[in-house]
Amino acid sequence: MPAMPARLVLLVAALLFVPCSVQVARAQAPKSVFLEELTWTELRDQVRAGSSTIIVPIGGTEQNGPAMVLGKHNVRVKLLAGRIATGLGHALVAPVNAYVPEGSVNPPSAHMRFAGTITVPDAAFETTLEYTARSFRQHGFRDIVLIGDHGGYQKNMKRVADRLNREWASGPTRVHCIDEYYRAASVDYAQALKRQGFRDEEIGSHAGLADTSLAMAVDPQLVRTERLRTGAKLGSADGVYGDPGRASAEAGQPGVELIVARTIEAIRRELARR
Repeated sequence: MPAMPARLVLLVAALLFVPCSVQVARAQAPKSVFLEELTWTELRDQVRAGSSTIIVPIGGTEQNGPAMVLGKHNVRVKLLAGRIATGLGHALVAPVNAYVPEGSVNPPSAHMRFAGTITVPDAAFETTLEYTARSFRQHGFRDIVLIGDHGGYQKNMKRVADRLNREWASGPTRVHCIDEYYRAASVDYAQALKRQGFRDEEIGSHAGLADTSLAMAVDPQLVRTERLRTGAKLGSADGVYGDPGRASAEAGQPGVELIVARTIEAIRRELARR
């Protein structure tokens, strides 16, 4: 039998090596800050190694006008929480809580007047947050950080944090309600846009230029840009408070950086008090 040419031998060896390389790469999965992307033993080991801070991102499933998807808050808060955790170091991110108070069902009020919005009672929301925190305390986390992308439930977050901190006063675990996240996303970012020449009536309070630009900076697929540029001007009857016509990812990126930086600063201040 004739000998196999050297070039062919090398090719066969390379092909045989590929599956092994793929298996090694899969076995050595990159470290993630997202709890739901870890196995339970990976999480246990990270906590033992010092990752004792967990960020609980709270979003909401609600109408965001005809040009933005219903899950805007959920996508945005997850991405920003990931960046915040990375900036902090030794911090992880819990799954997003997508079910929040959005108004009454019957009669429908607030965002519940628009198709696709999901609401839960205040008590159910607070109980969910409470037992999320209790779960993480059980697993060894010392600092449980609540951040919310929606203004309507900030008071609920604070109530839960205050209640648990009173109960756990003699122990090492604390719940931190970081309202700087939402303040940076709304008040501070709006002021930055005004300095760039945008008007208050454009910036708006919901699904306007500020809200839409932030979403575009996080993920352009959250926004139907063709609906911003054509057709009649959107208004409150459409669930829009502001004018998103000039929204852009470029206008939103400074807001993203502002939210991340301010939230990291606020969390570090909280942790330094311990």
